Amino acid sequence: MDKQRISLPNGIELDLTDVGPKDAPVLIFLHGFPENRHSWCHQITHFQDRFRCIAPDQRGYAGSSKPEGVENYSPDKLVGDIFLLAAALGIEHFTIVGHDWGGALAWGVAMAGQESGTVTRAIIANAPHPAIFQTLLYTSPTQREASQYMRGFRNSTNDAVVREGGLKALLEQEIRWENSDRMEPAERERLFRQWEDRDAAFAMLNWYRASPIDIPPLDAPYEMPGDYTPREAPPLRIPTLVMWGMDDLALPPENTEGLDRHIDDLTLEHIPDAGHFVQWEKPGAVNTAMDAFLQRTA
Repeated sequence: MDKQRISLPNGIELDLTDVGPKDAPVLIFLHGFPENRHSWCHQITHFQDRFRCIAPDQRGYAGSSKPEGVENYSPDKLVGDIFLLAAALGIEHFTIVGHDWGGALAWGVAMAGQESGTVTRAIIANAPHPAIFQTLLYTSPTQREASQYMRGFRNSTNDAVVREGGLKALLEQEIRWENSDRMEPAERERLFRQWEDRDAAFAMLNWYRASPIDIPPLDAPYEMPGDYTPREAPPLRIPTLVMWGMDDLALPPENTEGLDRHIDDLTLEHIPDAGHFVQWEKPGAVNTAMDAFLQRTA
């Protein structure tokens, strides 16, 4: 995938891929943890003949800027990067596409951008809606157990593990990266090399450390806290496609229940025999679902 670099007005520099006709409808692809813009290579290859496809290495990842300090990775700054990127590229309207952390960001970008008409559609893969996810963390034993690795990522006592063995050492300690063998060997090796960069490792972990999501320990009561105040999550009125790999161990399919209460125009696509990294594991199914959605909502 081609690479260029762009400077944003906030001082952040991002490496990105920008391919396809410059006057075509725009898809902005956001990768998740612990990946990079290559996460969407199968989709970009499929759509670049009729869409302008833009995929940044997000703040803290790969060769993009890695500001020090957890405070520099708060959701408002990460969402702001995407709007600044679109403006810097002269883009007035776009469809946001995201997976994992990129999907979490896509929810925020869509909610913020629908009012102005900047964001016209949203496509999200295996990334939970913020209101549903927080509720499940309080009430669902399955989701809470699956998310304990996030507590490990936030725990500063694990910093020594990262300094000694890079991000891969912490991943091996805290999480199981299922079905990584379905990724092309060259792409997997690219990730392994990037995980050796200690600055990038801590920057990526700062996405977890700056998040307001509360992950209770396993021995906490399975109920909504009495003092819990839900974060504001405005309903999405733009057309939204949610795709879910049904064998996801980190984010089980119960995250898709009740989405229609938050989205006016929802298309929900369950993808069987796929885990968390659905765009790698089932690129054909993902491309087909996106094709149908983009055609219907053109």
